[in-house]
Amino acid sequence: MSPKVKSDLYKAAGVDIDLATELLGQVKRKFAATRRPEMLAPVGGFGGLFQIDLSRYREPVMVSSIDGVGTKLMIAMMMEKFDTVGHDIVNHCINDISVQGAEPVYFMDYIGIGKLRSPLYDEVLSGIADACKAANCAVLGGETAEMPGMYGNDFDLVGVITGIVEKSELITGEKIRPGYAAVGFGSNGLHTNGFSLARKILFSQCGYNVHTYLDELGETVGEALLKPHTCYYPAIREAQKAKLSLDGIAHITGGGLYDNVPRILPDNVTAVFDSSVLPVPPIFKVLVEKGHVDPVEAYRVFNMGVGMVWFVPADQADKAVAIGRGQGFTAAVIGEVVPGHGDVRIR
Repeated sequence: MSPKVKSDLYKAAGVDIDLATELLGQVKRKFAATRRPEMLAPVGGFGGLFQIDLSRYREPVMVSSIDGVGTKLMIAMMMEKFDTVGHDIVNHCINDISVQGAEPVYFMDYIGIGKLRSPLYDEVLSGIADACKAANCAVLGGETAEMPGMYGNDFDLVGVITGIVEKSELITGEKIRPGYAAVGFGSNGLHTNGFSLARKILFSQCGYNVHTYLDELGETVGEALLKPHTCYYPAIREAQKAKLSLDGIAHITGGGLYDNVPRILPDNVTAVFDSSVLPVPPIFKVLVEKGHVDPVEAYRVFNMGVGMVWFVPADQADKAVAIGRGQGFTAAVIGEVVPGHGDVRIR
């Protein structure tokens, strides 16, 4: 039990320790629901404890990633809706390690904020817990730093994730050859990238706000922008179970198809994509038309409707598409691999 103090100097300086404890307590039950048997202690210790089940692996490889939500947080603050950014940070991180074949096993978060407040704090943490539970990924711990004078009324959100994959089952892209098919998985919008340009176009140039309803979108600007980042791990997991020859995966984040796909391509091939196959979410059409964005730049800044790309031998393309659709994703063959120079062409 915390001792009673005779003054509240720290609270008056802008840091409310008791509020942090109270709000965290409200979501601890959700954190507990993410628990995996490998966890040796509940959330709240100085360090999270996770024991690898070595009976499951011959040569386990730990795969880790760290990322943030970026200026999408500004949209959440404008909308006063914060649970979806919790899903964003978890799903983005899961995608980043699952492209290498890793099963996400535990997640940790960092929230830096000028003034701790509800419902922001509890909604963010609830979103994190719900997204982790959906992926069977444990919330192992986290850090909240209340820093008045540093963030003002703003906040930042960062996630760190760790996964495990058998060394022999690592997905690296090195097996990709001419003749391979590129299977695209549809996105539901911007995910967590391109918001600086989107905000400039929609708010500065067009004069919209998050509550502006656009017929082209069928919803408000804020609703379109705040759609949570899609988690594609369920499809990857099913592909692994089905023994699909899934030899390369690219998560399409900042840099789009042009910059993310070459990260996994051998130097002697080029990936050629057909931009007309998967539907382009309306928000991208609005941004490109109203912002007069050059198509090449659009496909570098935004995902343009393609959230992930799988590379498989051509004779397994139909199976890959069926797996994706079976998990509820929009999936289709959107390109092919040809001899080249480790780059991307979009037609």
